[in-house]
Amino acid sequence: MVNTHPRPAAQSPSSAPADADSDGTVEPSWPLTTWQGWQRFATTEPSAPPQPGDPPRSRDERLAYHSAFVTIRTPAIGQLATQVRTLMILGRHQQTTARPSLIVTGPAAAGKTTALLNVGRTCHLAHTRKNPTPPGSAHAAAPVAYVLVPPGATAKTLITEFARYLGIPVTTRMTQTQITDAVCHTYTQAGVQLVLIDEIHRLNPRTTTGAQTADLLKDLTERLAATFVYAGINVTDTPLFSGTRGAQLAGRATLITCGPLPARHGTRHPFRDVITDIENALDLHHHKPGTLPRHAPYLHQRTAGRIGSLTRLIRQAAITAIHDGTERITKTTLDAVQLDYLAETHHRPRTRGR
Repeated sequence: MVNTHPRPAAQSPSSAPADADSDGTVEPSWPLTTWQGWQRFATTEPSAPPQPGDPPRSRDERLAYHSAFVTIRTPAIGQLATQVRTLMILGRHQQTTARPSLIVTGPAAAGKTTALLNVGRTCHLAHTRKNPTPPGSAHAAAPVAYVLVPPGATAKTLITEFARYLGIPVTTRMTQTQITDAVCHTYTQAGVQLVLIDEIHRLNPRTTTGAQTADLLKDLTERLAATFVYAGINVTDTPLFSGTRGAQLAGRATLITCGPLPARHGTRHPFRDVITDIENALDLHHHKPGTLPRHAPYLHQRTAGRIGSLTRLIRQAAITAIHDGTERITKTTLDAVQLDYLAETHHRPRTRGR
């Protein structure tokens, strides 16, 4: 029997995310690709920088803070939020054809998933504020769904991921059509309004299984009264927009590029502005404001303008500064941090063997 009313973690002790109970036991954690995990993510107060007058945080609290850190609002996040809000209104009463969608694209470590999750959390909180769960109700609406395209996705494995998100029972004997019907029914009953699909670059419509998976997504956009937002690495360079199915997707989807931040754009300095925002969010005892923006050219060259690499570099440097007691970030501290392979090969190209 299909679970037409998914039970959020906050209202079901048996499905709560990882937390220590009063007896010291720890509940299993839930990934973001489940309703319980998403509910926990969306409703947990995000990390916040220290405010004047706040009591000082302990060493462990500050280490945890720099590990989680704040979400830095980039131009792509602002653009995505505006587009999602507009398209949700545009497609709200559309019944006859697939609703318009969005695709967030860009290179690795450019902040695509961060932007996707940020807009999903905003939508979730806005919906629950406007439509609170009635007192005594055991079930809450699920305005947002978050799904990853599995490696080597087939139509059946992908629709199974949709089912897993809301805990819809699936057996090996069920056909793809049966699972799809159950998903469409349950998502409609749960009030899903926004569907976030990450790792869309894994989909290849040129293959038989990829074409069937692309057809499934088109079917879902026509059957669900929800706005679909996809995210993937450089999707315009993949087969996703090729052929008849690619043309259908390209004809319905607005492309938002989440690329590296330029060092300069006209009279503005977007990359340096982001560095300033990151520095203002640090919780270090002896860091001198203005230090990091002065190193903007070095940081841009070091990270190629990728927001993911930049935030990781500064967060690692902050954690190091707390560990060694210096409580400040310098260029020497930054240069000692080893980043992801992509950033390191850009900053320190490997010498070719003779």
